[in-house]
Amino acid sequence: MSITRSPDRIRRPGWSLALLALGHLIISLDFTIIYVALPDIASDVGFTAHTLQWVVTAYAVLYGGFLLFGGRLSDLAGRRRMFVLGMALYGVASVLGGLATAPAVLLAARAVQGLAGAVLFPAVLALVNTAFAEGRERNRALTVWAMAGAGGLTAGALAGGVLTQALGWQAVFYVNVPLTVVGAVAAFALLPPDGRATRGSVDVPGTLTGTAGVTLLIFAIAHGSEAGWARAEVVAAAVLAAVLVAVFLRLQARGR
Repeated sequence: MSITRSPDRIRRPGWSLALLALGHLIISLDFTIIYVALPDIASDVGFTAHTLQWVVTAYAVLYGGFLLFGGRLSDLAGRRRMFVLGMALYGVASVLGGLATAPAVLLAARAVQGLAGAVLFPAVLALVNTAFAEGRERNRALTVWAMAGAGGLTAGALAGGVLTQALGWQAVFYVNVPLTVVGAVAAFALLPPDGRATRGSVDVPGTLTGTAGVTLLIFAIAHGSEAGWARAEVVAAAVLAAVLVAVFLRLQARGR
């Protein structure tokens, strides 16, 4: 006999949905909010024309590369815990980015923001799909979730320009801090509790090959479009990505 798991009960569905939408908004916002600030970042922090694109790319590479790992952690540790962790990582990385005075520090901040997105996104999507009853309620939640993501991409460019002009490029990082503090605190009141962490193991070979393969593929695409597709590091990354993804698929096909 199969048992269909009922969705976790939430006491304030409207506020809970707003909180999940905020999580998706932050993820999308940080893709585009940096664009207008790039010239000021380059002059103040010391980026060259070639290295400046990594302020954008570092976020995308870590975000895309670690989504599989973030999803597995959400399954094992709990979705609310990973939501809070993602918010905390965004907050810490944003403070680090705003204080950065050297390229390496700012790139590290953007990389941690990407990692935060990879942790936060699976938790948000899973909560939207499990905390709201199937049917009209869940469809409404998914619509709001999708609109928050699309709105974040659009609002990011506009907000980045306004913040940079009014307060300086550091503001495109600092704007995340109050949002993440509110999100992390509100999660304990609005999101379903996780209970005990699920016993289970992370598929280490699958995690390493899948994450590394996707990360290298994103690196090859991002770097190749800027530096040229014939560059040795681009070709090497693309070939190694194909090998690792093939190994990942074979491991998953033969696993339990």
